[in-house]
Amino acid sequence: MSKLMIIAGETSGDLHGGQLVKELKALDPGLEIFGIGGDRMQAGGMELFYHVRELSFMGIVEVLGHLPFIRSVMKKLEGELYARKPDAVVLIDYPGFNLRFARKVKKAGIPVVYFISPKVWAWGRGRVRKIRKFVDKMLCILPFEEEFYRGRRVNARYVGNPLMDAVNPGQNREQFHKNNGMDPKRPLLGLLPGSRKQEIEMILPVMLQTAVMLKEKDPGLQFALGLAPGMDRERIEDMIAVSGLKVALVEGSVYDLMAHSRLLLAASGTATLEAGISGTPMIIIYKTSPLTYFIGRRLIKVPDIGLVNLVAGKRVVPEFLQGEARPGAIFLMAQVLLAEGRPRQMVMAELAKIRDILGEPGAARRAAGEIYDSLKR
Repeated sequence: MSKLMIIAGETSGDLHGGQLVKELKALDPGLEIFGIGGDRMQAGGMELFYHVRELSFMGIVEVLGHLPFIRSVMKKLEGELYARKPDAVVLIDYPGFNLRFARKVKKAGIPVVYFISPKVWAWGRGRVRKIRKFVDKMLCILPFEEEFYRGRRVNARYVGNPLMDAVNPGQNREQFHKNNGMDPKRPLLGLLPGSRKQEIEMILPVMLQTAVMLKEKDPGLQFALGLAPGMDRERIEDMIAVSGLKVALVEGSVYDLMAHSRLLLAASGTATLEAGISGTPMIIIYKTSPLTYFIGRRLIKVPDIGLVNLVAGKRVVPEFLQGEARPGAIFLMAQVLLAEGRPRQMVMAELAKIRDILGEPGAARRAAGEIYDSLKR
């Protein structure tokens, strides 16, 4: 029986990893899969050592505060590596942890496949040397990554983007609004504040203050917030209560929220590309601790941080970062994009091209095939 260890450290990694586990089990129902993941990966048949919610730290400062726990997780995984002897290890994103673990995996003589590349083309290009040394195969999900890696002598292949399979609304506008206590005749503004605790604490208050200003301008506007798995619902409800707004909490149908919103306020991350595939105009907002931002801006080598803008190759939706992420400024931009006019139409026209850039669905199936090939070798 073949054995596979998979390490995903974040909610977005579980999203992609869940489909990957499903496709791997379809190739080999007897395949034993274990490691770190979330609800989706567990549902697919993976044994979890730790849940992603235990490792979802954001930023340099926050990681430093959790170092003892991170070391204990690394030690546990290293022990399992030698005790269970997997035929290969798959690392999903989460580079700060996974690239350190890759060194240990290679030392144990086990093949390493990386699915969903670290964003080394944006920052930390020095990590390419580690990837070339410790990773046997890099499976890319952004079209420009394959050329980037191959130009640096890394065995890489673009397998497509798994979001092309995932972003499929399941309800029409009428059903979605009815199921969430909203009026389909009124415009909807969607809030996507991220999934990590630190993101929510920094970004959601800005979104809610912006929403209050928009509500005063247009009393007919209604609001809904997309809840990712593992988010602290009670804390979010408290923050909404302080704002005085009525906000529907949408759980399990975030893609419907994206599809049926007139405008989205989204934290930078996977959600911006998901929203781009949906074709809904958005404003990207990002805030982190001052020290993390100070260090990050000196490392980042690309002009934009929103995934949808990076895939498009230009800024197609506005970004408000750190000190620029002020409710008043975002409110003014939101008014422009909510209104029927040329700016809104231009954004929608650019977002309509995202699907063509990403290519055909089936990324998880192709990635599973590549991984299974490594197992058999």
